[in-house]
Amino acid sequence: MSAHSPGLRPRTSPSDRRGQSRASGRRRPATADTLLLLAHQLLAVAGVGVAGYLTDVHYTGLHLVCAFGRGCETVQTSIYASLLGVPVALLGLISYVSILACVSRRDGRWLFWSFSISLIAWGFSLYLTYREIFTIHAICSWCVSSALILTLLVIVGTVRAWRAAT
Repeated sequence: MSAHSPGLRPRTSPSDRRGQSRASGRRRPATADTLLLLAHQLLAVAGVGVAGYLTDVHYTGLHLVCAFGRGCETVQTSIYASLLGVPVALLGLISYVSILACVSRRDGRWLFWSFSISLIAWGFSLYLTYREIFTIHAICSWCVSSALILTLLVIVGTVRAWRAAT
């Protein structure tokens, strides 16, 4: 029986299993799972950048660059900018670093933890957005970008978890 007989699959080389076809020498398109993982990682890195900048500004006292006038300074100096004496920016940085660490692991348990942290941080971000709009009456563009990143992290995490479960 030859390798190409009905009922037998042709042999594959290690390069075939890495996404490269031996016959054509071209790379096959990345799978949806790979793209979702990459999106998850890039979003977490973006969150680290935003929260890292806000944390740096908090501790160094540098002038905060804001897209909407002085809204960022108003929000960052409000009573809602810290929780039990810990800057909210630092809590965000810790959350994003934790999400990135979990997403970088290949085990399904870590996907659960990254999703859980994202969901909790997203909920807290919704609360802070509410405070920005209805209590502080100022909008921080950095806070809006963080809220958007967290929303996307929850969506991507949900899709990845759903795909892993099916």
